[in-house]
Amino acid sequence: MKKTLLTVISGLCCALLLMNPAYAASNHLTVVYTGNLDGELEPCGCSLEGDFGGIRRQATLIDRLRKKKPHLFLLSSGGFLRSESVHDRLTGEYILKGVNALKYDAMGVQWTDLAYGVDFIKADSLPWVTSNWNDTTFAAERRITRDGKTIAFFNWIDPRESPQRQMQASHELTAENNNSAALLQSLQRAKQEGVTTVLATTLKLAEAQQLFPLAHVDILLVRSAYEKYAEPKKIENTLVLQPGSRGMRMAELDVTLNANGTIKSWQHRIIPLPKTIPDAKRLAGWYKEYNARVKADYEKGVQLAKAAQSGASPYAGEQVCQTCHAAEHKIWHGSRHGRAYGTLRRVNKAFDPNCIVCHTVGFNTPGGFIDDDTTPHLSNVQCESCHGAAQAHATSGGAQPVANAHWPREKICAQCHIQAHSPAFNLDVYWPKIQHKRVPAP
Repeated sequence: MKKTLLTVISGLCCALLLMNPAYAASNHLTVVYTGNLDGELEPCGCSLEGDFGGIRRQATLIDRLRKKKPHLFLLSSGGFLRSESVHDRLTGEYILKGVNALKYDAMGVQWTDLAYGVDFIKADSLPWVTSNWNDTTFAAERRITRDGKTIAFFNWIDPRESPQRQMQASHELTAENNNSAALLQSLQRAKQEGVTTVLATTLKLAEAQQLFPLAHVDILLVRSAYEKYAEPKKIENTLVLQPGSRGMRMAELDVTLNANGTIKSWQHRIIPLPKTIPDAKRLAGWYKEYNARVKADYEKGVQLAKAAQSGASPYAGEQVCQTCHAAEHKIWHGSRHGRAYGTLRRVNKAFDPNCIVCHTVGFNTPGGFIDDDTTPHLSNVQCESCHGAAQAHATSGGAQPVANAHWPREKICAQCHIQAHSPAFNLDVYWPKIQHKRVPAP
């Protein structure tokens, strides 16, 4: 009887332990991971289907996930910055400040992250990792222990993509040229210690398989896909993950571990970030400061543009176009193109160069839009936004063709209707909304 009672008590204790989340999670870990942000601090917002992502929404989601699972690991394969315009450096500065507030456990370095130099990205003391750097500038490995489980994070920066390779003079590569031996030894050592290993890279899967024997890699993060995450796939003992880009989504991976830290099973969830996910209030001050800096930069540029004004503008403005193209002007006036600059005012972005360029005529070009006070006749998406500068066309009585006279319609629209800003763009659907007669080029 006594033995039976002890057996029952023992069984009850085991059942209670199994019901305890801490016990149940003893062989589990959760990884939330992201891929390339590609210099996008926030979504464009020009279209509903493109209004996804942004650091403030990411912060909200991460805060929610950490509240449910405080022991989760937050990892990124890098690619936060870009350097395609003069404004990208300022945006990059605030991206890094915002990312710092998200508290990543480890982040890979990509060459785009180094566009403004090493000191630029190290200013915020972020957990950067590059496992094949030729000095101690970055950590070669980052180990994170949480709830009794340890992840060892590694990152391979592809030497073939180094900007130094494009230089004419003799320069040594910053990263060791395809020498993966040290990384492989570190991976093997981590596995011998029963640690779960994560390797991030911009290589595609086939390239990674060729360069690295994956026997000691539990999780492999390969080159980001455009926008959308892929579903994981298991190749022998390695779980391959492909993150998306532009910060539009995040992914949560729950794994069950074997005793040696390898992956036994997993569950995966891709989490989109539409506008229904609110912006994190804790980043309100950061965002306000960012906009203030962007506005100050824009206003400085306005003063420089005014001072540099000289000669006649090549742009005529929609009122001049109306003189000969009244029917077409009426269609334009009733379209969304005709009130595009007002849209920027409504969302308080009429000072952001990245937005203004597609909501005005000739912004950042000689004689083009400067600001609403100086060049109000060039605000909105006008005739010349599509067809090119038309002052010479107007003064010649139509004898001189407009700048883009020979451009096909697809090319004209693609000046602004690109995937990043207008993902649902379909010429056959959009064109009827502004359809008008096009005068043949002479």
